[in-house]
Amino acid sequence: MIELQDVNKTYLVGESPLRALRDVNITIDAGEYLSVMGPSGSGKSTLLNMVGLLDRPDSGSYRLEGTATEELGEELRARLRADYVGFIFQAFHLINRLTTLENVELPMMLSGIAPKKRRQSALDVLEQVGLADRAGHRPNQLSGGQLQRVAIARAIVMRPRILLADEPTGNLDQASGAEVVEVLENLNREGITLLVVTHDAQLGKRALRRIRMVDGQIETDTGDGNAPAGSTAL
Repeated sequence: MIELQDVNKTYLVGESPLRALRDVNITIDAGEYLSVMGPSGSGKSTLLNMVGLLDRPDSGSYRLEGTATEELGEELRARLRADYVGFIFQAFHLINRLTTLENVELPMMLSGIAPKKRRQSALDVLEQVGLADRAGHRPNQLSGGQLQRVAIARAIVMRPRILLADEPTGNLDQASGAEVVEVLENLNREGITLLVVTHDAQLGKRALRRIRMVDGQIETDTGDGNAPAGSTAL
């Protein structure tokens, strides 16, 4: 499903080059559950952005479902991203003036989906993440864990095949983090490919396949991403 071959990415920091990815090779099958760990600046988030079509390789190739993506125009990349990928970030990126339901509806509104259909789809995913009773609440009326679950609902409302989570529990207390992890792992059990970037060693260990990055390279890649979900406690 996901195949990166000899992918390199360099950014300019001031006038100095920073090699974020160095000859990265990785294949990820549909339905896998992976964590990506490593020190700050090791290339974790760059790898996530590459998989999510938010960034392009300077060299190498990225194929998504057999489609070579590196030479596609922005419109086609955006279409692939909308069809395949959902994003969850440490900062929830919700709009404060909108209700929970309206925040979840937003991606469908931007895609031109009719109001009645998007309303029902948003209600369905809020039920899925256990927040149907908070549909009329605004972000300032929700806890941190609830805010992240709203962000998850928004990420999956377009029914993506891949869910990319960058430090999804980073702003949460332990109890709220455990709730969010349960939601993510349930989505993986339903068939969504799940990639989680985290500094949290306990969260990283829960993943069925574990990648460690150092200096823009994959140092280790262990585990079976398609094994039954583990039960390591947070």
